[in-house]
Amino acid sequence: MSVEARCDLKASMSCLPLATAFVEDFCRSHGIARNDTLRLTLIAEELFTNTVEHGLGGDGDVRVRLALTAGPTQVTIVYEDEARPFDPLARLDRAQAEPNAAIAGPRAGGFGLVLVAGMAERLSYTREGGWNQVSVVLSHGR
Repeated sequence: MSVEARCDLKASMSCLPLATAFVEDFCRSHGIARNDTLRLTLIAEELFTNTVEHGLGGDGDVRVRLALTAGPTQVTIVYEDEARPFDPLARLDRAQAEPNAAIAGPRAGGFGLVLVAGMAERLSYTREGGWNQVSVVLSHGR
């Protein structure tokens, strides 16, 4: 049996603490181990920050949605935003192929995506109905 919770926020850095609190509260309520909670929180922070900083170039009037589902051995975070289309998996491929480019150079970036991918058991992206959707599946202990 899986348990799911959802959260809808404005894409503003002032809402980031609400997003992380949502993840932490969900994990606490469902017996997710602290190290797994920290991984999920870091993933939510990275995706949210990428939306605001890179997808919008600053706080915006678009929405962000988070959904968490916990099963016996896995937890899934589905992160959605209304920012311009952006496939982080394409960026991830470039960042993994050129790891030094992620931390240096005029267009530094991509390291956070490498970090997220390294924690994920599965990572996927779709664009549907004007929404970017990133799904991250993690194994977890209780």
